[in-house]
Amino acid sequence: MRPQNLAEFVGQKHLLGPGRLLREMIDGSKFHSFILWGPPGSGKTTLARLLAAAAGAHCVQFSAVSSGVKELKRIIEEAERLHRLGKPTVLFVDEIHHFNKAQQDTFLPHVESGTLILIGATTENPSFEVISPLLSRCQVLVLHPLASDEIGEIIDRALEDPERGLGPGRPAMSAEAREFLIQQSQGDARVALNALETAANLIRRDKGERQIDLATIQEALQRKPLLYDKSGEEHYNVISAFIKSLRGSDPDAALYWLMRMLEAGEDPLFITRRMIIFAAEDIGNADPQALQVAVAAKDAVHFVGLPEGRIPLAQATTYLATAPKSNASYKAMLAAAADVKEKGALPVPLHLRNAPTELMEKLGYGKGYRYAHNFPGYIVDQEHLPEELKGRKYYSPSDSGYEKTIRERVKAWEEKKRGRTKE
Repeated sequence: MRPQNLAEFVGQKHLLGPGRLLREMIDGSKFHSFILWGPPGSGKTTLARLLAAAAGAHCVQFSAVSSGVKELKRIIEEAERLHRLGKPTVLFVDEIHHFNKAQQDTFLPHVESGTLILIGATTENPSFEVISPLLSRCQVLVLHPLASDEIGEIIDRALEDPERGLGPGRPAMSAEAREFLIQQSQGDARVALNALETAANLIRRDKGERQIDLATIQEALQRKPLLYDKSGEEHYNVISAFIKSLRGSDPDAALYWLMRMLEAGEDPLFITRRMIIFAAEDIGNADPQALQVAVAAKDAVHFVGLPEGRIPLAQATTYLATAPKSNASYKAMLAAAADVKEKGALPVPLHLRNAPTELMEKLGYGKGYRYAHNFPGYIVDQEHLPEELKGRKYYSPSDSGYEKTIRERVKAWEEKKRGRTKE
């Protein structure tokens, strides 16, 4: 069922829709190197192959896991030969995050010269896995997990296509089973198709059975369902209930929604990402340790996996739910961002600039800067904002938890500054 052309490709409309980046690249036949970063089953390999075909290029697939520098050098020699003949070569590197520095250094100059058009695919953040010189020459394109309706379209095609689908005498599929498969696939087309094929093989053992029902899909996936509504909203409803239970300081409800998600097959790292955001947004400096606890839960569940990973998740959930709350830092961030958007790039005051050269010193860079460590209590009455924003206050600590201490400290600093001003 792998798409044979771009018309068959499902998903990633933010890249392939009219006027979007890849569509413009295809229509203009102007290809350059890029890296496709996205979750498993989102179409990275398929998209790379189709784009190479659309470019009319010689496409070479290279595995960062099983191939070495010697093989890469042979590919480069052939690419140079074709380049002299005016034919481009696309080097598709699957799992590019497994490339070591020596491999990346080998083809870097050939990407820079245009001998090779690199298309990389990875499930890992390229910022951490790809060397900076190569990353600067490649545009990173983010692929999203497929939406429920897109997974549904792929399932329906596999059921209906007489040649590439389930074949002659293909079984029907109940609406309940279809919906469950969509939800459990979690945006991964490969999971959906593999489970569908397994389910079809299971029912073929029983000659009288002509429909894939919910029980068959459950057996194929080796998962038991929790209720998902027909619109596919339950995923978002439950995470919303979880976050709002944390915000409402209700550890019991938060634990219930946590287990609802885990038992339904939710990715625990998705849950921990939301917990980390919550710790910074809704607890903030009222309990600075909350963010550390959330990050530690992410590391713990990633390290030990499930089912044991549920234990640190539960600990972090109860901690976040019972922590004092403050969104003062979050509100301060929004206020500062609004000024940046409205005012643009205001100049840095001269006294805050470094003066590494004699010319910059003559221009007044750093003149009048007051070094805080030279003042009692490390408090100095000095403006650190651009002139246009002088006196602006973004962060107003609350009276909740540790933030009360911060509030009192900031208040004392302001009084000291005012006292010095009067002197």
